[in-house]
Amino acid sequence: MAAALLPILMLGAVQTAVAFNREAELLRESLGSAAQRSAADARARMESADILLETLAPGSVGFACARRLAEVTARIPGYDNLIRFDRNGRVACAAGTVPSDPGRSERPWFAQLRTVDDMIITRDPGVSYSDQPALVAAVPARNAAGEFDGALAAVIALSSLQPGRAASALPEGAEVALVDNAGRYLSMTNAGAFAPPPKDWLARTRSAGSYVWYAQAGGERRVHIAAPLVGESLFVILSAQSPSLFSWARLNPLTGLVLPLMTFVVVLVTVFIAADRVVVRWLIYLQRIAALYARGRLTVRPARAEDMPAEIRDLAETLEDMADAIVGRDASLRDSLAQKDALLREIHHRVKNNLQVISSLLSMQQRALSDPGARAAMSDTRQRISALALVYRALYQGPDLKRVDLRPFLEELTAQLVAGESMRGPPVRTELHADALMIDPDRLAPLALFAVEAITNAQKHAFADRGGTLSVDFRTANGEAVLEIADDGVATEQALAGTGVGRTLMTAFARQLRGAAEVLRNASGGVTVRLVFPTPPPEAMEDTERNQAVA
Repeated sequence: MAAALLPILMLGAVQTAVAFNREAELLRESLGSAAQRSAADARARMESADILLETLAPGSVGFACARRLAEVTARIPGYDNLIRFDRNGRVACAAGTVPSDPGRSERPWFAQLRTVDDMIITRDPGVSYSDQPALVAAVPARNAAGEFDGALAAVIALSSLQPGRAASALPEGAEVALVDNAGRYLSMTNAGAFAPPPKDWLARTRSAGSYVWYAQAGGERRVHIAAPLVGESLFVILSAQSPSLFSWARLNPLTGLVLPLMTFVVVLVTVFIAADRVVVRWLIYLQRIAALYARGRLTVRPARAEDMPAEIRDLAETLEDMADAIVGRDASLRDSLAQKDALLREIHHRVKNNLQVISSLLSMQQRALSDPGARAAMSDTRQRISALALVYRALYQGPDLKRVDLRPFLEELTAQLVAGESMRGPPVRTELHADALMIDPDRLAPLALFAVEAITNAQKHAFADRGGTLSVDFRTANGEAVLEIADDGVATEQALAGTGVGRTLMTAFARQLRGAAEVLRNASGGVTVRLVFPTPPPEAMEDTERNQAVA
């Protein structure tokens, strides 16, 4: 009997060893996957920080800057502080207290911001910006001329990047630690569960993306795995107890001895009953549910889950949790998009208000001047600023922050310019025709300023003494737009061949639109200013917006 059972016992021993090795391999794979997911979560967190800083940087100056940064810090967890530095490294405003650092402008990370446009991450900013282990992420801020104008920095606590032991991606009993590139542990969930990394761990982690090693820690043999968390300066190390062959065999004696004897009988029953009645039909049912999820019907739920076996019911619950997570993520994305939209509208609103304040100040200064030439120059400047303010008002009041309907914009701009001069001169009648065109802000601003110069010149030279009719005509056809602003005054050769500031600005605005401008005499004897520029088709504009969103 012993001789007959010996092969079966040997098979059981082999199966036990194979199962042990498989369990150890699964543990290593589970730790590796958990480390990669933890690193991916941290990278996603840093990417979201990059987007947040890029969004806040242009508007993080001026009145109530500190309050706005404090509101963002309180609303989004994980940020210890948000700081706006000027070009010399001084603190312009911040959400919280910032330590003094007279040499900040010479720090390597701050000096690097002057030459790059990407986010800089540092673990050694020169001084401690937080009372707990943290890193500093910063993006450069640039003025309207593209020159370096300082930086916006976020102080991110390392604890917000470290996954907790309760995370679903971690195996049971796993411990988590953060370590720098010198092998120093910065934070850990259990100090007794980690051993010092081997000497070559950093090179192996960089070359392979992760590195596994075994070491004694806390009186037991444990498996460790390291993966990069943020660049090459911060790494995550996961530690779990390495299974012992004998302890595993003591906990699972039936698997190694009795199971081989029962396999032949159990397999016959499992194939005909379990495989078909208990597994296959439920898998087909879940397959139909998954197909509905793939078509976007995420509200469907597996109603027959209570009749399923426990294992397949767990799979059904996992599918349901996945659908709930996708719905929640979509809601979160919609909320984030709404917040971004509100933030952009607030920025445009504040820029418009600031431009109106500047226009009011120029108006007060204009009334105080006695020189007619200086008053005229001040009036021209005020009209240009008012046109820009009108651009920003159209942006935040319109339904789309990316494009503005040109027809009502031209109507309001023309009425604003004519009404501003109606109280000081003879009446001017306006005739306006404009084709519908949705235009982006980058082209709307030079187009509005071009119209301001043309209408202002007509008011000065054609309507100064006798009034008249101002005609504004905008048409689009065959991928090209034509703006004509005409008066019925008397066109002199000097007016047609003028070389003043207004003519220079109109030429510059036309080039900015990649078009051409000309001044000619019309059939009424007056002056017609014509601007011709290309208009991209709607498909090209959608592709441009899509590429900007991906970037």
